[in-house]
Amino acid sequence: MTTKKTYFPPTTAQQRKLLFETWEQTKSVTVACRTAHVGRTTFYNWLPKFKEKGYAGLETFERWGAPPGTGRKSEEIRAKVIDMHKAHPDWGKRRLADEVAKANNWVRLVSLNTVRSILLEKGMWHPEKRQRKKDRKSQSAGRQTIRDRP
Repeated sequence: MTTKKTYFPPTTAQQRKLLFETWEQTKSVTVACRTAHVGRTTFYNWLPKFKEKGYAGLETFERWGAPPGTGRKSEEIRAKVIDMHKAHPDWGKRRLADEVAKANNWVRLVSLNTVRSILLEKGMWHPEKRQRKKDRKSQSAGRQTIRDRP
């Protein structure tokens, strides 16, 4: 028999308050979690903050992951990508990202998709529609394949 894990969405300040009020009254983590509809992991994640700051510590919700705004590249890097694209409009995103890395002692500063995003924002990204291999073969003039030969 397999055990199915239940997904618990992020908790609200009210849930966290109810969780620790119930825990203080009953001294049972299980009962507190069931009452507040949260998982045990949530209880143990918030316990140090509760012990440190009390109920006031449960009010603030800290985002997990990268801080907001860190995904944006600096204006200096954005300007480099745009200037390179203006100087060499035939270069694709891979070449532009490589050239930016090359100028920085081969330390990659932008990913391929970041280059594309920067150029999209400025309205400078116009990739040609790629032809399928099958279409390219049919357009090649005067070329015969083995099947075409008598």
